Amino acid sequence: MYRVEDVHWWYRGMQVLTETLLDRWPTRAARNLILDAGCGAGSALTGYLSRRGDAVGVDLSPLATGFSRRRGARRLAQASVLALPFAASTFDLVVSLDVLYEASVLDDRLAVREFVRTLKPGGVLLMRLPAYDWLRGRHDRVVHTARRYRRSQVIAMLRESGLAVDFASYANMFLFPFALIKRSFEKMSAGSRPASDLEFSLGALNHLLQWILSAEAALISRFPLPFGLSVFAVARKRP
Repeated sequence: MYRVEDVHWWYRGMQVLTETLLDRWPTRAARNLILDAGCGAGSALTGYLSRRGDAVGVDLSPLATGFSRRRGARRLAQASVLALPFAASTFDLVVSLDVLYEASVLDDRLAVREFVRTLKPGGVLLMRLPAYDWLRGRHDRVVHTARRYRRSQVIAMLRESGLAVDFASYANMFLFPFALIKRSFEKMSAGSRPASDLEFSLGALNHLLQWILSAEAALISRFPLPFGLSVFAVARKRP
């Protein structure tokens, strides 16, 4: 992940979509204190999140926090999203990008409650999650996927935690049919070894796929998309 997230089409396209939603639903703070909950190798933490305020990263993996430090991150904590080491009402913005699906997150609803606890009143939570449990493939075995989500499930989980949901949408819609075909072939060869989808797509193909995914920003900034490979949600802690 550390090697590919600065250049791979999926990461770069998802960054465009994430920033589009952050622009559409900004916080009310003059200077944001931001938590990247499950910061991974630190690309978002040290990149576009740091440009939006003072960004703090937390990840359970020492390997992940080590990579984040190599990128220049200084405000880091090694901890689980199930027990965030921060006081209540600390952050203006909490971002969680493809974290709650992991097997290491034993209770995704508890994690959301931790996000809510650490948010300031009026603060914003943005989450991205993989879509549709029936869409599992070899990549899910590699990354230890415990669950994938429907949009309605994400909305319900956020509302159960007391948040006001501003927006929820599927994403990566244009490439959905191709992924569906790929997953179907994988199921027909169920005995094959697990393999990640995030291999290098070099040259023109990488740029083309990035352009296709990034093009969804013009749509998702206006209305929810009806299907896709990921789910985005933006919610706000009530004052």
